[in-house]
Amino acid sequence: MEKNDNLILTGWGYAEYVASAAVALKAFGGSADVYGVSRRRLPEFLGELAGERGTPQWKHIYLLGLSLSGDPESLRDAIVKLKAKGVEVTWISALEMPEHIAALLDGLVKVRCYDGSLLEAVGQTFGVDVEVFMPFVVGRSPRDRRMSADVRAYFTLIDTAQFYYRNYQDESLYATTARYLAGGVRPAAWEPDVRSAVEHYDRYGNRELLGKSDEITTLQDRINRVAAHEHARVLIFGESGTGKETVAQQIHTKSPRWKMPFIAFNCASVTKDLLEDRFFGHERGAFTSAVERTDGLFLQADGGTLFLDEIGEMSLEVQALLLRVLEGGRFMRVGGKEELKCDVRLITATNRDLPRLVVEGKFREDLYQRLNVVQMRTPSLREHKDDIPIIANAWWRKFHDNAVLQEEQIAALMDYDYPGNVRELINILDRATALEEDDFDLLMREHKEMNAGLAGSLELKSGRIPDKLEDAIRLHIRRVYEKYGQNLTRAAEALDVSRNTVRKYL
Repeated sequence: MEKNDNLILTGWGYAEYVASAAVALKAFGGSADVYGVSRRRLPEFLGELAGERGTPQWKHIYLLGLSLSGDPESLRDAIVKLKAKGVEVTWISALEMPEHIAALLDGLVKVRCYDGSLLEAVGQTFGVDVEVFMPFVVGRSPRDRRMSADVRAYFTLIDTAQFYYRNYQDESLYATTARYLAGGVRPAAWEPDVRSAVEHYDRYGNRELLGKSDEITTLQDRINRVAAHEHARVLIFGESGTGKETVAQQIHTKSPRWKMPFIAFNCASVTKDLLEDRFFGHERGAFTSAVERTDGLFLQADGGTLFLDEIGEMSLEVQALLLRVLEGGRFMRVGGKEELKCDVRLITATNRDLPRLVVEGKFREDLYQRLNVVQMRTPSLREHKDDIPIIANAWWRKFHDNAVLQEEQIAALMDYDYPGNVRELINILDRATALEEDDFDLLMREHKEMNAGLAGSLELKSGRIPDKLEDAIRLHIRRVYEKYGQNLTRAAEALDVSRNTVRKYL
């Protein structure tokens, strides 16, 4: 591999970082290495370079738009050591360097600061016309019809590169993206492994757990630990809308099976009579409409992961079929005589109380024990409301030209308990976008009115007693209504009120 004298360090998370790195690469004729690095890790990264024995690989290091924060003293110590080894560090930015940092690094770092954007600052530093790179910085909303297919493809590649870094610690795709931009490589000429990475991101990239709360951090840590054990079965509990499928996909994408299929199936989506066919497939002629042989879910997921949601909805007969596969690892297609075998990691999920179903004889205890090797629980959104700004802004940036929500909009979103969890939050943001509604107080007021019945269901789940009399009356009526099997007449008789009164509060 050709040795480069120049190292370009830039940040993560914004398309402008990659475009700026491409401008610098173009100035060097491609003779530079590119790495993404967070501001907190910058002192550590430079310290590792300075601590290497002998002469460093690079003679010049360019910091593009990086905030010089983290540990300032460690940063200064690393740069002093690099300078002693003949390495020159240049900082390029569109923002002035903070005075205390400037004083600390005085004489150690070359500073190139210009008005405008980071892209323009890098262009002026190296004397490169940045006009051709502008489309890759502005107007990145996926709904912008003026965006060309090539530009849209590059934004997807940038997102793919960051996804690969977060999930697989693969930094190479980020540098490849900058090189493609610098060289004007059109998507049609991308290398096969790059196109494969984009396809992988298109399938799995939109399902990531977001948040920094203790609940989400604990869940992410558990995912990371169990993902490495590719044969361990996982049973996920949690309310609807909390991201059980997202957890399953995270386990898959972080496991050794990540390049193999991930197949998700909702067990409540078909009748029990059809589940055997969906699980195992059928032979031609097995029944009237079986005009050709088909593979079931287990064969489709061979080598990868099969995620079965709402397993509490399976009949006892279907549970017996599933248990047979888990015990022996073999099965036959419907109407078949040949025994088949496949290598599948099974992840299951439910929002029902499986131990209670076992006690009631509605779920097989032996199957429960087979599935319940590692148990996880996805927390409801009301348990980690501090993550609402992170989740909301991540979605909002994708569809609003990288913009973030205003403080008053976030405050309006926080003033709600979300019985529908993250799914409900995203629906609200989607509605705001569709209606072009900026007044989130109005948006949330209308949403609460439309979903008043769900609020009562939430109180039933949580067991909390409302402070307001009106809310307490509504909760009591909801409980009586549920007690009498949602029969309006019987609930009204028990409450000694009219049917219209019950209907009003429901």
